[in-house]
Formats: sequence, structure tokens, C-alpha cells
Amino acid sequence: MAKQNIVIVGGGAAGVAAAKILLQSLDASQYQTILINALPYRIWPLASLRLTVSHETGYQEQVMLPYDKIFIDGKPGRFVHGTVKSFEATEDSGKVTLESGETIEYAFLILAQGASWSGPPNFPRTESGVKTHINELQTKFSNANDIVLVGGGAVGYELAGEIKDIWPDKKITIVHGDKLLLNAAYPDKVRLAAEAGLRARGVDILLREYIDFAETKEIQGISTRSGRELKNADFIVQTRGTRPNTEFVAASIGAASLNGNGLIRVRPTLQLADYENIFAAGDVIDWKEQKQFPKARAHGEIAATNVLAILQQRPLKSYKGSTEMIVITNGKGGGLSYFDVLWGIMLGNWFARWAKSKTLMLPAFKDEQGY
Repeated sequence: MAKQNIVIVGGGAAGVAAAKILLQSLDASQYQTILINALPYRIWPLASLRLTVSHETGYQEQVMLPYDKIFIDGKPGRFVHGTVKSFEATEDSGKVTLESGETIEYAFLILAQGASWSGPPNFPRTESGVKTHINELQTKFSNANDIVLVGGGAVGYELAGEIKDIWPDKKITIVHGDKLLLNAAYPDKVRLAAEAGLRARGVDILLREYIDFAETKEIQGISTRSGRELKNADFIVQTRGTRPNTEFVAASIGAASLNGNGLIRVRPTLQLADYENIFAAGDVIDWKEQKQFPKARAHGEIAATNVLAILQQRPLKSYKGSTEMIVITNGKGGGLSYFDVLWGIMLGNWFARWAKSKTLMLPAFKDEQGY
């Protein structure tokens, strides 16, 4: 009898977490895990901004690791380098079709293809494209004197800190449409502390302002929607939020599978509403929480555990969410943290530096990838 495939689309935090559980637990004579990813390596998202700013020798090799050490020791699985174009689904099986035309049948499908960013973290889907993207951004950041960051969420905040670490005298302006930096998931005290930390490093911040320009490119001055002129701006960088990579999901099983923001509707078991054998995890799911890699990893673990539960005829587990928290960096030496427990605990530079800023948690990334 042919082996049954458990197919995972996306090799980020959710996909890797799911793959590792399945590879450790499945009967190699009956099942194989297939992980599909658009790039042959995983780019560590926590380090993506430093990667596009810093010229540090050897840094790319540390934050871009392949999947070869996950599929070792005779584990029942394989890695497929490709991009999913569509999939077909029935009650208990289906197949995915790649852009190359290759098709892969599945007994279970886990959708964990993540989200696309704007600006620096928006890496192309080809190896040559990734290298060009990094090299061009490093050059443009180096050449610019007056940089405008469009969006004051975590990406804008962290990118400003990375630039100031290397070029403390460059002018940086963050343009943000809300009344405070970050978003309303966090209390005002956290958002005000974020603003104070950047202003202390000489970053200008324009709140309740918008720039109607969607590209990241070199410019010769620009104005906000209200008419405020930034005459000397020479490089504008998009640091807005994410967009879930779910277009092929709607095309495959219908737009009703997504909410109004393009996120996949899931049950607490992370199964899709109309399909027992299709799960979703990570930044693509419709769940009321902030999109962060520890949560994506937890989703992947739940999805994989529930695949095993179905195969073993055990009760499925429900995802119950997690405590909201954030650790954001202000360069290598600082930042701030917030944990939504007790009265709401906020910690400053020392904790952010210890937990994330200095290493961007590269040891954890290497461990996940088996290095």
C-alpha cells in the first residue's frame, strides 16, 4: 500500500513545528511528511531587518538556514522546494499543485504559508531575488541621509533602531497614522515608552499623519497627506503591517473560507470549518491575537498533534490562545517588553537586550533548524 502524505505548506515557525512533531511520531511504513516552501532555506524573521541594514560579514549565513537537518535519520518525510498554486480537497483527501506543475496528493494538509510584509522584510521567492533584495537595501540605507519610515508598528520601531546603531547621524522620520506608535493591543504606557525610546536616539515621529506612497525607493522629498513637507527625504521605506498569503486558498476552496482580512477561518482545533483533514496555522489564521512567531509555533504544534489524534482515534486538542506579550528591539542594546499578566508588566532596555536585542534569538533559530 502506498504511503499517505501529510503535506505542510510553508516552512516558517508553524510549518517547522508541525513537521518536527509529525516526523518524530509517524509510522515510516505508512506515512510521510512533505514540507513545501518557496525558498530552499528559512529566513529568520526576527533578524530580517538587521539583515537588510547591516553589512556584517557572514550574517546572511546565520539567519538563512536550510531544512536539510530536519529531514534526517531516516525520518519519514521530504522537503519540496516550490510554491503552491492551488489545491483540491475532498472529505478525506486531495492534492496540491505547484507553480511548476507538479502535483502532490495528501491525506492531511496543513496551511502555514505565512504572510507577506512591505518593505525590507518582503523577501522575493527566488534565491537570486533574495540576494538582490538584501544587497540593494544595504546600499540604499548606506547612501541615504534622510530616511522616512512609513508605519510605526514593531517593524518601523525596530528598523529605526537598527539604522541608528550603524549610522547614528542619519535623519530618520517615522510617519504613523495612529495617535501613538505600535497598535491598540498594547496599553498607552507601552506605546508612549516606545516613542520616548526612539526620540532619545534622535528619531523624529509624526503621528496622525499618512503618506500615500506604496513603494520603497529613493526619492527627492515627499509630503504627507495633510501637506507637511519632508523636503530633504531621500529614501522612503514601507514598514506597514502584513498581508496573509491566502489568495490561493480562496481560489481553491472559495472566498467563504477567509474572513474580511483574508485570514483563514478555523475551528478551535485549527481545522477548516468544512474540512476535517485540512488545518491552518501561523499568520494565516483568523484568531484574535497578535501575529508573532511563538504563537505560530504553538499553532503548528496543535495542528500536528491533531493530525496524529485523528490517525490514532483520540480526542482533538483546542487552541486556547496565549498571553499577549511583546519584546521589541531598539538596536542591539535596548528596546522594551510588555507582558499582559497581573497589572501589565513592562520592562526596559536591560530585559530586551537580554531576551532579544543582542542576538535576535539566533540560537533558538539554529536549534529549530537542527544546527
